[in-house]
Amino acid sequence: MTIADVGNLLDQWAPLAQAEDFDNVGLLVGDKKNTITNILVAHDALENVVQEAILKNCNLIVCFHPILFSGLKRLNGSNYVEKAILTAIKNDIAIYAIHTALDNMAHGVNYGMAQALQLEDCKILLPKRESLYKLTTYVPHAFAKALKESLFQAGAGHIGKYDQCSFSTEGEGTFRAGENTNPFVGKKHKQHQEGETQLHITFHKHLKKNVVQALIENHPYEEVAYELVSLENENKNVGMGMIGTLKNPILENDFLSLIKTTFKSGGVRHSQLLGKKIKKVAVLGGSGAFAIAAAKAHKADAYVTADLKYHDYYKAEGQLLLADVGHYESERFTKNLIADYLTEKIRSFAVLLSEENTNPINYF
Repeated sequence: MTIADVGNLLDQWAPLAQAEDFDNVGLLVGDKKNTITNILVAHDALENVVQEAILKNCNLIVCFHPILFSGLKRLNGSNYVEKAILTAIKNDIAIYAIHTALDNMAHGVNYGMAQALQLEDCKILLPKRESLYKLTTYVPHAFAKALKESLFQAGAGHIGKYDQCSFSTEGEGTFRAGENTNPFVGKKHKQHQEGETQLHITFHKHLKKNVVQALIENHPYEEVAYELVSLENENKNVGMGMIGTLKNPILENDFLSLIKTTFKSGGVRHSQLLGKKIKKVAVLGGSGAFAIAAAKAHKADAYVTADLKYHDYYKAEGQLLLADVGHYESERFTKNLIADYLTEKIRSFAVLLSEENTNPINYF
């Protein structure tokens, strides 16, 4: 199995196309054609993690945070990023980052937080927009069913927990084949009328290449007429954060104790206590100030995240409890999710969890 094969497995689970535009995900260092020895799963691919990979005979590090985030103008080992990259290159170790590609998946970072708190009836806090496409095409009636099946096999037709979703209308298409054509039906230089089925099928944008390829390869016409439209619809299965409910409401102080213990936080910073019980809880791993308004709109009693600044706490406005457990702490379950997935999919070599603590923040 090659590094590219592992990358394909990860892309099926957390598609890179779902990552945020500002992010830097995928294979950051290494040759995708190299054969895997073992995989080390880490939170951050720092130099000490690369050294750990060397000791454990791992030539691929799958990490959550990208070690390369902004552009490099030189590579001489003058800072922690360059040191890690140089060490990886010298020892032929590849680095693959997954970051917001996994943040945006319903089974990703925020799922780990919600599971740890045993939240029930969970759903995405900030569903992603512009992540869905609609395909419209036209095909002779007799070929409509087979074409639909090929599109379903390519991943089209998923709406929430339903699959093989489509809509068809029947009509009449016209065309005239020109010189140097090989028409499937009709004759050259003569207008042809054909009873056709108009197909409408939606799909996730990361499947665009596969869906269009399936359409072209399985459509009977020499020239395939089709339209792709980016949809404004919210994709309720992709997006940032998660919201759910505790089985039983608890007092605010008990809730703060719960999240401090659960996330092994050195300290929880929070907004003013409101004197009410906590039942409905929103979570978002990493820097989550941008989703405070969404947590309020969902009428959450508490919002657990990280990296809140001074003025962010005012945004609670007496409506909910804001709690900052720390960036690393909020994402602490992520590498376990990655390792569990890879272990399930791969049996030919070891998938190891890094034992290095890469949290740069300490508490006194």
